[in-house]
Amino acid sequence: MQKPVIACLDLEGVLVPEIWINVALKTGIEALKITTREMPDYDKLMKQRLAILDRHHLKIGDIQDVIDKMGPLEGATDFIRWLRERCQVIILSDTFYQFALPLMRQLGYPTLFCNQLKIDASGRIENYHMRMQNQKKHSVAAFKSLNFFTMAAGDAYNDTAMLGEADAGVFFRPPDHLPKEFPQFPVTQTYSELQERFAKAGNLK
Repeated sequence: MQKPVIACLDLEGVLVPEIWINVALKTGIEALKITTREMPDYDKLMKQRLAILDRHHLKIGDIQDVIDKMGPLEGATDFIRWLRERCQVIILSDTFYQFALPLMRQLGYPTLFCNQLKIDASGRIENYHMRMQNQKKHSVAAFKSLNFFTMAAGDAYNDTAMLGEADAGVFFRPPDHLPKEFPQFPVTQTYSELQERFAKAGNLK
């Protein structure tokens, strides 16, 4: 008997645009364009981001204003709908609930595992709290232990452990350097290609 299938997807870059890049475009702060596609050390990246926000007196409301004007990537909503009709879908992201919830509404509220921000009464982002270290890999491992066949898609350094842990891991629109560093993962550039990979790997009709 075939195992039930669960698909684990990164959020930013896979289903929605990169939040911090959009903040950078709105504010003109070039350093905020750096993401986990370029910097593997997430703690270093977040500390750098929070320091920039403090220097420029940017608060949670400023970032949420940018997010409110964002929407899913073209084709993402249809892809999620197709996938959820055929298997369980979990969004595994290193973003924060305070950022992601408006975007989840536009995607039809798929299940989201991510992290939390500590915000003071003035709206200043004081710190961030990871729910657990390497949560993407551990989540996939937990689903496997529950006897699910696991598939995963991501686009950045912080997705590679998840892709490696999954029964079928796939890059979706990664930067050019990543497939060279991790040639074991197939590369897809469109939702049609990703859908085809998942359909074949998970035997989805």
